[in-house]
Amino acid sequence: MCEPKDETQSLVVLASASPRRKSLLKLLGLPFEVRPADVDEVNHDGEGPAAMAVRLSATKAGAVSAAVPGSVVIAADTLVYLDGKVLGKPADEGEAIEMLQRLRGRPHVVFSGVTLIDGRTGWQRTELAATTVQMRSYSEDEIAAYVLSGDPMDKAGAYAIQYRDFRPVEHVEGCYANVMGLPLCHLYNLLRAAGFDLHQTPVAACNLFNGRSCQVANTILSEL
Repeated sequence: MCEPKDETQSLVVLASASPRRKSLLKLLGLPFEVRPADVDEVNHDGEGPAAMAVRLSATKAGAVSAAVPGSVVIAADTLVYLDGKVLGKPADEGEAIEMLQRLRGRPHVVFSGVTLIDGRTGWQRTELAATTVQMRSYSEDEIAAYVLSGDPMDKAGAYAIQYRDFRPVEHVEGCYANVMGLPLCHLYNLLRAAGFDLHQTPVAACNLFNGRSCQVANTILSEL
């Protein structure tokens, strides 16, 4: 779907070990390697969720860019925000249950910062995506079965929107891929701005992958 203007000069690196981000990035048809970033994901005093997502995304990208000079690094940070607090990954099953109980039947916001650093030129930019997510009123038995599956343990907010046996989300307002961890249209804008030749947008591939029709893609893409 896309390729850099000078393939011999660029190694694209995803600064994440997330299987969701790897699957989404593959939809762009862009060859890449994976090198997770080792970054302390803590909230700074007085820092809002949007600023935190942007900062952590840029920090991850910077760490990997320094380790792989001359590469094109893509990094993202996704967090769940509810009742004035950031919900990270649960520390144990008990915390996962508590998070899911708090989220149940209520809306919250998922923020993702996505950063691209072109190590060939020093060009860097971060995009921010925000999606409002309405959770359905799932039962205690459903929570217990989902936590027992182990799936919540590496997820911010203790859930995956795409998990088919649980399906915790009622509806979303905004980018669906953002809730999965990598807002593809925002990344597309970054790649274009960095000088990549893109043959088509990720909309069709993303819709097919997620089994839904995105209602916000054209708005996001027009922001380039």
